Amino acid sequence: MQKRTDNFSKFAEKKKGAAIKEAIRQEKRKIKAEARAIGEEMRAKKKAQARGEVYTNPKQSEASEKFNNRANKEDSKAPAGRNNRSAENKSERPASGSYKAFKEGKAGGKSFTKDKAAKPSYPGNPRDADYKAKAVGSEPMPLNKFIAHAGVCGRREAAELVKDGKVTVNGDKIFEPGYKVSQTDKIVVKGKTVFLQKNLVYLLLNKPKDFITTANDPQGRKTVLDLVKGATPERVYPVGRLDRNTTGVLLLTNDGELAQKLTHPSFEVKKIYEVTLDKPVTKKDLDQIASGVTLEDGFVAADSVGYADPKTKNVVGIEIHSGRNRIVRRIFEHLGYDVKALDRVMFANLTKKNVERSKWRFLNEKEVRLLKFMNKSFVRKNKTENPA
Repeated sequence: MQKRTDNFSKFAEKKKGAAIKEAIRQEKRKIKAEARAIGEEMRAKKKAQARGEVYTNPKQSEASEKFNNRANKEDSKAPAGRNNRSAENKSERPASGSYKAFKEGKAGGKSFTKDKAAKPSYPGNPRDADYKAKAVGSEPMPLNKFIAHAGVCGRREAAELVKDGKVTVNGDKIFEPGYKVSQTDKIVVKGKTVFLQKNLVYLLLNKPKDFITTANDPQGRKTVLDLVKGATPERVYPVGRLDRNTTGVLLLTNDGELAQKLTHPSFEVKKIYEVTLDKPVTKKDLDQIASGVTLEDGFVAADSVGYADPKTKNVVGIEIHSGRNRIVRRIFEHLGYDVKALDRVMFANLTKKNVERSKWRFLNEKEVRLLKFMNKSFVRKNKTENPA
């Protein structure tokens, strides 16, 4: 993929979600069509059962007829004993797609279990929280995963808490993050008993300057949680980090699984920043950022970079997927620029549109679903290996 360095129109004129909305509409149509087909099939099965008949799916019966014709030809050529065994097996096995086969859990060669709880149709469904709480709490899980699902912090931070001896299980101090626990165990983190979250919450904050991206600060400085105080009774925490002087899009949630997905390097979730510098950026330096620079902790290249406004070349837009600490600032400082302002305008396809600075809003159902499905529109498409 050729990286753009011409202008910032790619970021400034980003599509207003039309493509995403159309994808959602298509998905809904597909789900409705499948639901109608299933409903019609079930009604046909009930009618057949009421008449005392065996229901056969037309599509399956056509395929079955072709298969049986082929089998009959082979049987006619086989020895008599073989034909008898084949006939016996056919008489014992219910017809594929029949109601009897469905009742016995053998329809189409698949196993159907009636008492198995059905998973909600999509992430973000109001029932999703209850389903997840049941699924998560029903079986033992690693201690750090339990703490993350309890809304204390992400899994990696939870692992550090366990290793530091700040977690007890049933009164015993545990130092192994993978130690198996269940919902019946008493888990205490830093002297406070924690429980699995039942209600998942997702907040989008337009972070201002002078706020620390952390749950609590030992020095007593203002944190981003001060800005969302009272928004929800659930305990949420920030996904990823923004420097104290960096502004823009920040996601807060108690969904530890999603937070892990959005911050893990393997998913390469893209982020777009608007950078204001102390002097105009040369075209040569833009090309250098696009092709990559080597910093003290390794090589890094922007996915795309360009001028926000060709007339004022000291404001640059940069798209990057790396989550390394202060990576955008360090790229420009490496080339001799001083970053005057840094604003994150997009994170995982979430923007700060209609959200004023220091304000927040809840994510809607569609946004949550797209995040959990890891929609391709905000994951870097072409994964290329960076040179050493």
